[in-house]
Amino acid sequence: MARPWIEAWHDALYGTDGFYAREAPHAHFSTSTSPGLVDVLAAAVVALMRREGLDHFVDVAAGGGELACAVSALAPDRDITCVEVRPRPEGLPEWIRWVRSPGGAGLPDGLRGLTSSLVLAHEWLDNVPCTIATRRPAPPQLRDCEVVAVLVDRSGAESVGDPVAPEDAAWARQWWPDGERIEIGRARDDAWTDLLSRIEDGLAVAVDYGHLREARPQDGSLTAYSRGAVVDPVPDGSCDLTAHVAVDSLTHDRLITQRELFTELGLIPDAPDHGLARTDPAAYLHALAHRSAVTALTNSAGPGGFWWVLRRVS
Repeated sequence: MARPWIEAWHDALYGTDGFYAREAPHAHFSTSTSPGLVDVLAAAVVALMRREGLDHFVDVAAGGGELACAVSALAPDRDITCVEVRPRPEGLPEWIRWVRSPGGAGLPDGLRGLTSSLVLAHEWLDNVPCTIATRRPAPPQLRDCEVVAVLVDRSGAESVGDPVAPEDAAWARQWWPDGERIEIGRARDDAWTDLLSRIEDGLAVAVDYGHLREARPQDGSLTAYSRGAVVDPVPDGSCDLTAHVAVDSLTHDRLITQRELFTELGLIPDAPDHGLARTDPAAYLHALAHRSAVTALTNSAGPGGFWWVLRRVS
């Protein structure tokens, strides 16, 4: 039976037999927390914490705790909390707190009153299901196009449903005024606002592929991944479902790309001195590997184009 994408998407990822109930994300796609890259991301987190004078790192959508472990290695004096839909991984250091999340836009009830905290939502919002809609000519009594929900069945076949809620239609008019297909980000905005409400003092950071009002994807960005390949988005629990984030609709103080932020934080290394290859080959190879990882994470056509959404709360 066809139903709104936001419902089918949520169940496909977070239902009792959903994708995240069975699968480890790193088996399906590479992220900035993958081996060889995570230390660079951790260095950015620690640099931000030190710049902002924060003592507690909260990793929302923490995966297997890879980033938390890397941050702990660089800054063992910081408290660390992971928030994740999956169970605590075996072997995670005991000093790292693990809090189960309900999945999607939901956050744990106990995640409140955060102080002196950098709260990082790294590739969280792109997995928060949103309403997918399309524009169609309005009835004669209406001047604007009508925004209607796109429905989908378990095979991925789509159909057109009823007009979206007035709040979603208003969001589309304000934030996605052009294009036929719309990924209405109100659910992401609300999830982000909820996360901000959990912080008494700190810095909230969302990191994701995203877009701005003047350059929305005309056909949307809904994508699926399975075993390292891009596949058709089918809400049957067999694949990860993701859509880029309308980052400018999120409450923010600043929007900056990953490449720009890493440069600002002084994380872009110079090429290692070739003489080091003779005097200390191991150190030279380590420096080369580190520079390669930084280059990968600052490539503007890849992760370097990630948006960092910054919001200070006090």
